[in-house]
Amino acid sequence: MYVQPTKRNAAGLVGSALVLLFLFLSFSSRAQEIDLLLKGGHVIDPKNNIDSNMDVAIKDGKIVRVAADIPAGSAKKTVDVKGLYVVPGLIDMHAHVFYGTTPDAYIANAYTSVQPDGFTFRAGVTTVVDAGSSGWRNFRTFKSQTIDRSQTRVLALLNIVGTGMASRFEEQDFSDMNPVMTANMIKRMFPKHIVGIKAAHYWGDYSQVQKAVEAGKLADVPVMVDFGEHKPPLSIEKLFKEYLRPGDIFTHTYANGPTERETVVDENGKVKPFVLEVQKKGLIFDVGHGGGAFSWKQAIPAMKQGFKPNVISTDLHTDSMNGGMKGLDNVISKFLNLGMSLPDAILRATWAPAQVIKRPELGSLTVGSEADVAVFNLRKGDFGYLDVRKLVLKGDKKLEAELTIHAGKIVWDLNGLSAEETVSFK
Repeated sequence: MYVQPTKRNAAGLVGSALVLLFLFLSFSSRAQEIDLLLKGGHVIDPKNNIDSNMDVAIKDGKIVRVAADIPAGSAKKTVDVKGLYVVPGLIDMHAHVFYGTTPDAYIANAYTSVQPDGFTFRAGVTTVVDAGSSGWRNFRTFKSQTIDRSQTRVLALLNIVGTGMASRFEEQDFSDMNPVMTANMIKRMFPKHIVGIKAAHYWGDYSQVQKAVEAGKLADVPVMVDFGEHKPPLSIEKLFKEYLRPGDIFTHTYANGPTERETVVDENGKVKPFVLEVQKKGLIFDVGHGGGAFSWKQAIPAMKQGFKPNVISTDLHTDSMNGGMKGLDNVISKFLNLGMSLPDAILRATWAPAQVIKRPELGSLTVGSEADVAVFNLRKGDFGYLDVRKLVLKGDKKLEAELTIHAGKIVWDLNGLSAEETVSFK
């Protein structure tokens, strides 16, 4: 029997419909608890011993889940990364990004440094460590001018010279190497941003290193040493055993300038025994490729004999970016073609540098950590890799950044993987 609806009945039906709609929307909101889901990729996360096919879920800029077969319906946005490698955002532990226009300056507030955002995300890098471009006298300028204005996370090693890398001349000013002021700038002023100390380009004896290590002890941070430009070369065995501490960093490991810098591989192609000895005791060996500090003559025999770098980095600046170095993805590719496994290489550009600079919150896909993620394609083909002497190594592997995510935000998308729609041109 048909009953004519009354106003009361109609109101009740509308109310019930609104309740159902509210419940549906509430359920849908709870179901889509993930902002971004990377689905179907091969996850490599050395800190958490993950090397398998898994999905990565991101919400509110944080990693919220890493697991197999996370339902796509639980995410507001899903990106299919099947066939690709999903890794923590890379950390480039040796770069120069104190870009500026000071006349006649070298790297400090100068043209030789680069603006970080133009060279990081495209290589899968989300964090750079500026390696001593600034000292305690000009770090505030570096912070306000570069660190505070960059999307890339920029940390720093503070130069033991107060004016930083203003020029080779200023870098010889022993009177401006002040451990107390350097340590105070780190511990009292900018502990969030400064993660270590740099000693470089000194023409004298071991005195600059001694000052840097003194500051490192006061601030409880590691020291990175660029130990070239001594004529005749000073002993690196003495440097390693008498001056540096476990956790300190020797950079430009595979440089080959034997008239100014003692090499790790001798003239007969053998890794010097004390090099392996000090590495086992905790000294950190950093690639620091640069424009003049990576030679196949050193790297090939070293890798064949099992001497691997602890950290893979670029020494990014204008003299390296368009030469043999190019970017951190390219430097990692070189080591893949020297026989290093992909998980081993990713370790040396993520969790390993995070530990060296004492930033355990970086370099992994740990649940709760900031969502810095890189998605790579490992291409197969015929590729060539230059060292700084323009010698080419032929290889069949090349790492290429497809997608970079920083703090949950997509900041690099090479081929439009994250696009909502496609268009055609016919």
